[in-house]
Amino acid sequence: MDALKFFQNSSGKWRSQRTTHHLAFRRAEIGDSEIYVEALEADNPKIIEICQMHDVDPALAVGGAFVSWDGSMAWDRNEENHTGTTIFALIPEKDNPREGVLLRERGYAEIVPIAGRYHLDGDDALVLITEYDTMSTIERFWFVNPNLRLRTSTVQRFGGFNTATFCAEMRQGDDVDSETQTSNITPFNLGYSITGW
Repeated sequence: MDALKFFQNSSGKWRSQRTTHHLAFRRAEIGDSEIYVEALEADNPKIIEICQMHDVDPALAVGGAFVSWDGSMAWDRNEENHTGTTIFALIPEKDNPREGVLLRERGYAEIVPIAGRYHLDGDDALVLITEYDTMSTIERFWFVNPNLRLRTSTVQRFGGFNTATFCAEMRQGDDVDSETQTSNITPFNLGYSITGW
């Protein structure tokens, strides 16, 4: 598998259940969101535009994805907004399609165009590492089955404030295989604990 295949496998609508640990406060916050992923071919105008935004030759891109999300967190106040979209463009290493540079129209931690590194690990999980001006993030995505994707992320701010997040994302829609559909997933009934983060 390579990163483009991972995005292609992620195409569709997802329901995400999230637990975020605010380590400085020793408190956890829950939330949920609707996520839509659309894999994009290398010649898609959006991919070309992102490459040009980052001064990268579009011929180096193998494709990418459009992602939108609409969510909420338990501690939200009225002015907080967890809705947005972004475009990913994948620029693989010449000798290794399993790693490379991921260009984004906007980051998650900071709303600016950003370039990060990606690789697929030995378990075919996609790992994204992004360095922002004021923080760094590490995200890891992997499939339990075609309709259940898990995600962990850590955010380390340069001032020392850290968060750790676990998400269980269930595919939605008519194309879901009922035998592998999973509902009401939490880190705890998966046998997965993040309290040690």
